[in-house]
Amino acid sequence: MEFPKSQDRIMERLKTRGPQSVKILSKQLDMTTMGVRQHLAGLETKGLVAQTQEERQTRGRPVHLWKLSKSGHNRFPNTHSQTTLELIDVIRSTLGEKSLNQLIDSRSEEVEANYRKCLDAAPPELQQQIERLAQLRSEEGYMAEVRLLPDGWMLIENHCPIYSAAVSCQQFCKSELEIFQRLFENVATVARTDHLLKGTRRCAYKITAHKG
Repeated sequence: MEFPKSQDRIMERLKTRGPQSVKILSKQLDMTTMGVRQHLAGLETKGLVAQTQEERQTRGRPVHLWKLSKSGHNRFPNTHSQTTLELIDVIRSTLGEKSLNQLIDSRSEEVEANYRKCLDAAPPELQQQIERLAQLRSEEGYMAEVRLLPDGWMLIENHCPIYSAAVSCQQFCKSELEIFQRLFENVATVARTDHLLKGTRRCAYKITAHKG
């Protein structure tokens, strides 16, 4: 289903930034508040967005926030989910869990080798290496971004294109974290701080440079 460009922008903002007020969306997207409300009303009718409970402020009236509904999140692609789930079930039932995990690890080795090749061609500074990794992940559908912290960086993945597979087999998530840790093992520590499978709206990794 095709949507007006403004509605696409609103849904992408809610996907990458979480629940937002009409006022904030208006400022971020350079639209009038009335225009934002009209687009949200249209998306709500389609079942793609919903209002959250009121957020209390220290002053003034409570603020209503808007968020993506389950259907709204599902609009972002989950790569070949049904086929992948069927393959996982077949491998698990015929070869066993251990063999399934080994296959995922083999896949991860190929993914890591590709990342290393791309990072070797990027500037060597840690921030630029992280930004290049985020670019690679975005190309794979993870909607990744990097945020600077006072003591490091946050690599944020706003979408998981293999979410259904990860729910079925958490070895995917384990391998993902291990890849990031190995990529930066000599220069930084990588720790997962947000995990979609644990109820957060995204996955996020804190990357802290080694001292000295």
